[in-house]
Amino acid sequence: MKNSKNTIKLGLPKGSLQESTLRLFKKAGYHISVSSRSYYPVFEDAEIGSMLIRAQEMARYVEDGHLDCGLTGYDWVKEQNADIIEIAELKYAKEGFRPVRWVVAVPNDSKIKSLKDLEGKRIATELVGFTKRFLKSKGIKAEVDFSWGATEVKPPHLADAIVELTETGSSLRANNLRIVETLIESTTRFIANKKAWQDKWKRRKMENIALLLQGALAAEEKVGLKMNVPDRSFKRVLSLLSAMHSPTVSALTDKEWYAIDVIIDEKTVRDIIPKLKSAGASGIVEYPLNKVIP
Repeated sequence: MKNSKNTIKLGLPKGSLQESTLRLFKKAGYHISVSSRSYYPVFEDAEIGSMLIRAQEMARYVEDGHLDCGLTGYDWVKEQNADIIEIAELKYAKEGFRPVRWVVAVPNDSKIKSLKDLEGKRIATELVGFTKRFLKSKGIKAEVDFSWGATEVKPPHLADAIVELTETGSSLRANNLRIVETLIESTTRFIANKKAWQDKWKRRKMENIALLLQGALAAEEKVGLKMNVPDRSFKRVLSLLSAMHSPTVSALTDKEWYAIDVIIDEKTVRDIIPKLKSAGASGIVEYPLNKVIP
């Protein structure tokens, strides 16, 4: 990985976040070559040197300066108790855009109903440091063991409860576990080393990357709509779009027609297109977006 004043050292998360992170960078305009045998993805941008690192370790390597910046979960920043700069929150995970949660879970028939019932119990988790600090802040004494994986199968024989990561809760339910409480919600964060952040060139480079990543992420949930609207239907069509950002309206060569262009949430498209058609719009075109920069 390159190391010079005009190159930043970027950590990319290896593991569950890897593919979604690479897709996001591609949508942001960065072309990256990744070999299945290499831990050093190559950016088309010569000012970026990168390395694949487990998200669990990222904050530590950014804090101590081995990396100028990196992407990891807020949960792992807290687990490492890392002293870093948070450049941006990027709301994406392995499977979608909702935050992931670390929850206390127990068998369905467990007598543990609340956090205070964990007093004196054994808990298995990968998030050991944060869990210990959280329980201490609540005045709860419990034994917290590191889990190397397959954490859901450990209660009730190997642990009384677990603290486990979940997006939907489906895996926990499949293992006959119920959630007692959420300890922390986490999203992906773009973080920086404090010394690197003081370097003007590196800071500007990292800020530009953050801007493009946020723009690409904002575009994930939005689409553009174009349509032609006759003068007689203009007010009705505009009223359907009034709750959104002001659409762009252009007069056509036929003075009785207008062209309207608007960006809307993708989840509303299937409901609004039939209404626009009924209101008199025609030539409706939906198109994808790469980036939306506020």
